Amino acid sequence: MSDSALPAHASVVVIGGGIMGCSTLYHLAGLGVGDAILLERNRLTSGTTWHSAAQVRALRHSRNLTRMIRYSVELYSRLEAETGQSVGWIGKGSLSIATTPDRLTHIRRQEALAHAYGVPAFAISAGEAKERWPLMNADDVLGAVFSPDDGRVSPSDVCAALVKGAKAKGARIFEGTGVTGILTGGGRIRGVETTRGTVMCDAVALCAGLWSREIGAMAGAAVPVWPCEHFYLLTKPVEGITGNMPTLSDHDGHLYIRDDSGGLLVGCFEPMGKPIPPGVLDEHFAFGLLPEDWEHFEPMMLNALHRLPVLEQAEVKMLLNGPESFTPDGMFMLGETAETRGLFLGCGMNSVGIASGGGAGMNLAHAIVNGHTAYDLSEADAMRFAPVFNSLEHLMARVPEVLGRHYEIACPGRQPKTARDLRRLPLDAEHRADRAHMGQFHGWERPLFFGKAHEPRPTFARPDWFDAVGAEVAAAHGAAAIFDASPFGKIEVTGPGAEAFLQLVCVRDMAREPGSAIYTALLNERGTYVSDLTAQRLAPDHYRLFTGTGAIARDLAWLRAHADGFDVTLQDVSEDFAVLALAGPEAARIVSAVGAPELCALGFFRCGSARIAGRAVQAVRMSYVGEAGWEIACRAADASAVYAALRAHGAVPAGLYAQTSMRIEKGFAAMGHELDGDVSPVETGLDRLAKPGGFIGAEALARRRARGARSLVTILFDDVEAVPLGHEPVLREGKIVGQTTSAAFGYRIGRPVALAHVTPAIDGAAVEIDIAGEGFSGRMQFAPAFDPPGLRMRGVVS
Repeated sequence: MSDSALPAHASVVVIGGGIMGCSTLYHLAGLGVGDAILLERNRLTSGTTWHSAAQVRALRHSRNLTRMIRYSVELYSRLEAETGQSVGWIGKGSLSIATTPDRLTHIRRQEALAHAYGVPAFAISAGEAKERWPLMNADDVLGAVFSPDDGRVSPSDVCAALVKGAKAKGARIFEGTGVTGILTGGGRIRGVETTRGTVMCDAVALCAGLWSREIGAMAGAAVPVWPCEHFYLLTKPVEGITGNMPTLSDHDGHLYIRDDSGGLLVGCFEPMGKPIPPGVLDEHFAFGLLPEDWEHFEPMMLNALHRLPVLEQAEVKMLLNGPESFTPDGMFMLGETAETRGLFLGCGMNSVGIASGGGAGMNLAHAIVNGHTAYDLSEADAMRFAPVFNSLEHLMARVPEVLGRHYEIACPGRQPKTARDLRRLPLDAEHRADRAHMGQFHGWERPLFFGKAHEPRPTFARPDWFDAVGAEVAAAHGAAAIFDASPFGKIEVTGPGAEAFLQLVCVRDMAREPGSAIYTALLNERGTYVSDLTAQRLAPDHYRLFTGTGAIARDLAWLRAHADGFDVTLQDVSEDFAVLALAGPEAARIVSAVGAPELCALGFFRCGSARIAGRAVQAVRMSYVGEAGWEIACRAADASAVYAALRAHGAVPAGLYAQTSMRIEKGFAAMGHELDGDVSPVETGLDRLAKPGGFIGAEALARRRARGARSLVTILFDDVEAVPLGHEPVLREGKIVGQTTSAAFGYRIGRPVALAHVTPAIDGAAVEIDIAGEGFSGRMQFAPAFDPPGLRMRGVVS
């Protein structure tokens, strides 16, 4: 299958011949990149793809991930007609059972989500589940959800079809060709060195699965993926299995089960996996397997015997133990790296490579050719991880837990237990002294709430921290609270060209006088969000940008990509400064008492310098929680002194849960929730803030304004006992018209509240929200749920 001689140049070199590499090559060729080549060190499908259980389940936790896998299903079905190569599609559906009340809620939430995304799924009784899987012990089953369009494929056949289709369009494949180095220059890809010579190129698609971290390092890029052992049991033919059956998902038992050649395939994602030590998967590991480990598999075997009593008499064919690669958060990596332009990642598939591969390869090819994925996949952004996660020590600790969380019940507030305390805030000791319950964000340990008495119990009901968060909101609303916003990304923009540069990349008018603060969007050429941030103009040639915690690498890379031709310097200073958000009617009294009364003279969105506890601070009068106050920045080393002074005069600590509740009440949109690469300021109602033109995305925004309309609304629930979490379908007159994006209990309004994108958005219209199959009535409105006529602080007139 390999061509004999490498070309001197290829537009794109794809590294890796598994499902991701084959799919990416196929789609590059389909987009007209006829000189693209694929390099495989061994043979196609070696590594992980060949031994995949190859399940294809469409439903995922977001609309676009679901859309991506549905594309995979459509692709696999048409490949056979296009190439004449069978892909072995067996479409018998999937059956998810629940044996605990929380799991039942979980699968019912999934059913509701499926309806919102147009995926066929319906709830069935335990008896009906037993009819669909007669060999199953259903005595402890509470209910089930059946998804008829799911299925499975033959992984080797799928790759063969993709390669056949790619070669028909001019692409070439080189097996037995190992990568020995990657050439870079000027911060971008120049070529690839191999065991058969060097090929120069414009871009590299790194789809090397288990070996992606090693190859990424050749190009100076961090690729935090690491392999774990993954087990499934194969039996010889079993009486009672005739033909094909749905894939049975017993996630309470950590199991997936299906028929296989008249026998059974029983796979697991055990609660804590086994990482593979360095050096085991060397260049000679191709179609190999790891040793059977019956001691490790035994608890899962006991679960399987309970679910399938027939296993007691079944003859075991083998316990397959093959390597799978995982990332620190369980989501694959897709897109260009922050460190090296032209290096695109398609790896870390977390055991869903076959299901995702068709759509993920299409999106990766689209990103290489067009500069962006076909639709927003920011949750899989290759730039999302803090560098600290690429540590071998941290990966070895985290990925076994990631494997074990594959079938975890998606209760809100879940936090990893491994690889913690990687990055501590300047006020970490103070927060822990106040019994903060911490959550990990971009490696930072950040307070979620204070006064923790015990480990919170995961639940879909009202959480046990409800009252603690309510007290923090009450403090911010009735007196004063401090929110630690130090994890913000912070970027210095300096130089004579700073204003002109920011005028190009920002939607708002950045030509404001020093002392101004500006909330602005960054848009792409399609007029949709790249990011949103706040800029403070500290001097004519100096701006400081504050962006999202996990967005720093992405935003900095995007800004640098557009800085050519400007006399400007961009610098990441995220760890140099702490930020304390002081909010509430007592905030003015407190800043005056700590020696910074001049801050009270600042108008809204004005910034100025002062001293607190003898330390220099830079404060801006603004609030993310709908209460008057300031965001106060200081050197990280000065944070303890500034914080102690504010606390001494009555400010109390508040965490992220309180901030989120108050943000939603105030109707403030957030990246990754209400804002993403598919949404423009038109849909959020913020296009009114844009300057007339002259910024990236201006023309596209004007076109969207001409044909589009606002879709972002606030939803007020009628039932105070409802517990929305976000991602619930919104119905009007019995039809799904949208989906919630963020939700919480609104303590200041005394009821649950959500933000949602709804089409058409009708101010004041009645709606129903589907929470795990139960409808809750509410009303949509454009106005925020909590919007006082003026944000006032005691003792301040503005």
